[in-house]
Amino acid sequence: MPRMLDVSDAVRAEIGDEEADRLLAGENAPGSYDCTSCRTPGDSEQERTSTVLFVGDETAVLAFAHASCLPSQVVQVTEEQLRGAVRSIGGIAAGAGEPQQAVPEQAVLGVTSGLVLIEGELHPALVVEPTSPIVRPGSTGAGDDFLPLLIEQGFMPLTELASVPPVLHGWSVLLAVGQLHAVLQPSAHGGQPVAWWQAHQPLQVTDSWRAAANKHQQVLMFAAPVGSIGRQPREDLLRESLDKAAAQGKLVAAALPLAGT
Repeated sequence: MPRMLDVSDAVRAEIGDEEADRLLAGENAPGSYDCTSCRTPGDSEQERTSTVLFVGDETAVLAFAHASCLPSQVVQVTEEQLRGAVRSIGGIAAGAGEPQQAVPEQAVLGVTSGLVLIEGELHPALVVEPTSPIVRPGSTGAGDDFLPLLIEQGFMPLTELASVPPVLHGWSVLLAVGQLHAVLQPSAHGGQPVAWWQAHQPLQVTDSWRAAANKHQQVLMFAAPVGSIGRQPREDLLRESLDKAAAQGKLVAAALPLAGT
């Protein structure tokens, strides 16, 4: 049965016409798969499915997503992210001509926006907390390396929210048409920044949050390991959770320049 696959021109250009045609004919495409965006099962025989090509510096991995979650596209990722692939869904290594039984484990990061009062002034903040422990790419251990990895990137450990953390140059927060699109990090080899986190759909932010972001031209990003913050419904509760995480040594932060408006 033909697969209901979407292969964009950009993906076709990367993998070649022959490989794209084989996919569309159902030769190399999976029937069922785990959506690389929402992580729930999909079936390319029953629903429209997007081919999403993750491209690193040296390798590329083809993954599949519900068309309602992501359009077919090429996504630039770091080689480290690609090497950290752990999810076996029968992807294809573009250019290598052989199946590669892995896809990048784009860690599911919970992102909450809110205003944080520091030194008598309100600052726009993003609070990032993964839904599961983050291990170092290539590691087989069961620990949580989320904070050490961010500290290596330049984020500062906090013991209290007493002052604005220093600016982390090269990183930025992409805000466009009043919506939050991504947190960008420097590319490993220069050039355009790549997405460290990208919203599946642009996130709405409040007028007051956007006004504060435009005023300061930067956004404070706080990050904590899984289970430290939780989804807090109010900003006062969010602040309480941040203070608690900081006191426990489970919080890192940086001020990220604002990209967009």
